[in-house]
Amino acid sequence: MSGFEVTAEHKVAGGRLQFVKHESASTQTPMALSVFVPEGEGPFPVFLWLSGLTCTANNFTEKAGAYKRAAELGLIVVAPDTSPRGETVANDEAYDLGQGAGFYVNATESPWAPHFQMESYITEELLPLIADNFPADTSRVGISGHSMGGHGALTLAMNYPHLFRSVSAFAPIASPTHCPWGQKAFNAYLGADHSTWERYDAAIRLSKGKGAPFDNILIDQGLADSFLETQLMPELLEQAANVSGQKITLRRQEGYDHSYYFISSFIDDHLDFHTQRLKN
Repeated sequence: MSGFEVTAEHKVAGGRLQFVKHESASTQTPMALSVFVPEGEGPFPVFLWLSGLTCTANNFTEKAGAYKRAAELGLIVVAPDTSPRGETVANDEAYDLGQGAGFYVNATESPWAPHFQMESYITEELLPLIADNFPADTSRVGISGHSMGGHGALTLAMNYPHLFRSVSAFAPIASPTHCPWGQKAFNAYLGADHSTWERYDAAIRLSKGKGAPFDNILIDQGLADSFLETQLMPELLEQAANVSGQKITLRRQEGYDHSYYFISSFIDDHLDFHTQRLKN
């Protein structure tokens, strides 16, 4: 891990927001992220946000409106990019595969495998980077995300419960193995053996009891979301939770769509939810 560089810094809500680039050993590319640090000495617990399809590190940073409440709660907020990028990195003309669409998996198939190692990047590299460069307590990390990033948050939390104390999601892709976005990406990144897909499917992980380390999982879903029925299917999470006896709180929000207007409306609730678990 090398090449850590702060490319921009802004004061916000009494704290500081930094845009960072560094050389990633996992993806073998430069990676970008934003980090908000509240005022004070720390060490602070960490709220890790994973964004959705087509997003960069900037979408949440600029649109979610999270920093005032994060400052009040004393949370570091980390928002990484959604994939490796660059001229030498494989890509696809469609928005739902390739750059901007890493799906938080470790790809095993050509031409994706050399760089699309987002699972390892988040779990093995990003958290140590934060611990080494910011006043962060990485024994107290909550993870959340939106859409593709909601899928990432749920599956990474359940696959790496020793890294995360709390988990939530906005409009997550509940079961990628059962929707067009997930099937396309998993065929490309993971290949035709569907047994390798299951560890990246939140509904399947929930049904197998992998949510047990978490006392509750908060999920918000807008009912005016155009992807609700064909891609997101939150009812599969409810069914899986019923099978395993896992507590989830799935809030269906009337009139809200898939945009950051939706996220900004309820982000404070999620920050509060995580803080209750990170500070106890």
